[in-house]
Amino acid sequence: MSNRFALPVIRKSVPALLPLPLAGEGRGEGLRCATALSATLLLAACASGPQQPDWPFEAKAAVERAALAYLEGNTRVETFEMVRARSLLGRSGRAEGLANAELAQCATRVASLVFEPCAGFEALRIDATPGQQAYADHLRGQLSPAKAALLPEAQRAVAAGGSALPASGDALSQLVAAGVRLKSGRASPAVVEQAVEAASAQGWRRPLLAWLGVQRKLAGQGGQADELARIDRRIARVEAGLSAAPANNSVVALPLKAP
Repeated sequence: MSNRFALPVIRKSVPALLPLPLAGEGRGEGLRCATALSATLLLAACASGPQQPDWPFEAKAAVERAALAYLEGNTRVETFEMVRARSLLGRSGRAEGLANAELAQCATRVASLVFEPCAGFEALRIDATPGQQAYADHLRGQLSPAKAALLPEAQRAVAAGGSALPASGDALSQLVAAGVRLKSGRASPAVVEQAVEAASAQGWRRPLLAWLGVQRKLAGQGGQADELARIDRRIARVEAGLSAAPANNSVVALPLKAP
């Protein structure tokens, strides 16, 4: 059984949203034999076998919608989708899928600089895979560099002590890596700037405001009055957009595709 895992895709602009795939990608004849599913939900067969149940796909979509809603600042939708995801994943009685969902939620917190215990995962840790346990420790900034190989590729360099963020263009991986570096006191102004622009490019209000707050603090400490004023104006624009958003904002189902 492999302890490494890949990050699936929520949509073209948001690759690698989840720390682990929740189920095989695709349906019908397009469903691939899933060699990596021993670390996830373990779908029963490939395309030539019996028709696959819908609940694993529905659960994965719910987790992805929850994560995207949180990043966009919609706590109500995130809460609703996570309740649904946990209910669906609980059907199997397996810890892997539930652990994936909890890690996905905790990853969005680290990306948004909300450093809190990943309580949902910790309740499942004893039955989680080594890769999942390593990812959880990484999110806390407490992973031994010797275990960096267990992480998704985009996080390995940061866990091993590297100074650069992932260069893959994957916004969430960059934000998670930047959050881990900030938590461990290793985030340079360049890292903060990269995180700001990664969140801005995706329109993710929650992490954008968090990282702009860090950038503002750095500008204030450096006595950079013009930069401080520029950041304040940018924060005001983001907050104005948030207050103008429809009250009944919802997140629609997004197509799933292989990473």
